[in-house]
Amino acid sequence: MSKKNVEDYLTEGIYGTRLPKQEERDYFLGTLRERIVIALTIGQVMTDKGLQKLEETMKEHRKATLLFNGKIASKFLTAEKELAKKYNIPYTVISNEEVDTDIGAVLTYNYAIDKETIFVEDEKQEPDTPAKEENNSPGILSKLKKFFR
Repeated sequence: MSKKNVEDYLTEGIYGTRLPKQEERDYFLGTLRERIVIALTIGQVMTDKGLQKLEETMKEHRKATLLFNGKIASKFLTAEKELAKKYNIPYTVISNEEVDTDIGAVLTYNYAIDKETIFVEDEKQEPDTPAKEENNSPGILSKLKKFFR
């Protein structure tokens, strides 16, 4: 092991002790990927798209902790907070203005679980059937052409 020099001590004093995998911790709201059960993006949290999957996961993992991104307005977090209260899961809002992440909420443990898939996939929405019918119907121009023939 190498000895610390004066510059290392100054840097540590100003910025704090450097944690391993700091970039990963910043991205996942202060936790490591290996500890995460499920992760939702900011868009999924704001539109409640991952709410059902989050509830299913909370039923199975009642000892976990829920972390929210502090950049999301609290009015968008009400449904998630109600779920956390329903299953007695503690939650914390993480505010770190220095870090830019697209993660909105994370259900995590304080130890590694190494779950392979942690992200909730957005369901592909099919266009409404009336829109399909409109595309197949003749347009106004074709009707006018038939009228003048």
